[in-house]
Amino acid sequence: MKNLFSLENKKILITGAAQGIGFLLAKGLAEYGAEIIVNDVTAERSENAVSELKKMGYMAYSMPFDVTNHHSVNESVDYIEDNIGEIDVLINNAGIQRRHPFTEFPENEWNDVIAVNQTAVFFVSQAVARKMMVRRSGKIINICSMQSELGRDTITPYAASKGAVKMLTRGMCVELARYNIQINGIAPGYFKTEMTKALVENEEFTSWLTKRTPAARWGDPKELIGSAVFLSSQASDFVNGHLLFVDGGMLVAV
Repeated sequence: MKNLFSLENKKILITGAAQGIGFLLAKGLAEYGAEIIVNDVTAERSENAVSELKKMGYMAYSMPFDVTNHHSVNESVDYIEDNIGEIDVLINNAGIQRRHPFTEFPENEWNDVIAVNQTAVFFVSQAVARKMMVRRSGKIINICSMQSELGRDTITPYAASKGAVKMLTRGMCVELARYNIQINGIAPGYFKTEMTKALVENEEFTSWLTKRTPAARWGDPKELIGSAVFLSSQASDFVNGHLLFVDGGMLVAV
């Protein structure tokens, strides 16, 4: 029981892990003993992230591939399993945001948001789950959002994609739990990141946010690490199809 949250010798593939929250999760999970497989669409970014992790004394591997390319995903997952080792945990973290009024949202940007935020989760999860089913063991964590439940001006496609990932999480649970695979989601609230920089610097928005959130502040990205450790470890072996909201209580407040 003392090792309930240990990730020793666990290999964790994190998509979009070369920067932002993905890289933060990579560092946090590595501290608990995990070996991190860093994915990014750009090889240079992926390799730089791995170099940083190794300087900190962690085990890490670079695996650049485009999560929206079905063939590339399948090929890359096969390569990882054959040359790096079995994937114990998959974290579908890669995501993008675009902002336009709904009636003016460009078709190409809609397609980009859906491809990265939604379709890629399907592609990568499907490829990894096939391996996990044979072993009857594994965990998949989908990075969802407050927008899996709530809408907001100018980001309707983003909310649609994150709502879809919520239902992917639940549907995958129904089909894969019998193979001892746990599929859960982490749904961050409002955190200070590069993606939210414009909102953080907007005094009017920050004032609204602190009044709207029971915790009365923005989240620190480091506060997402505990949730990822929990859902990656044996501590969550009977937790399945669940969205863990890390939002300072915002979703429950009227």
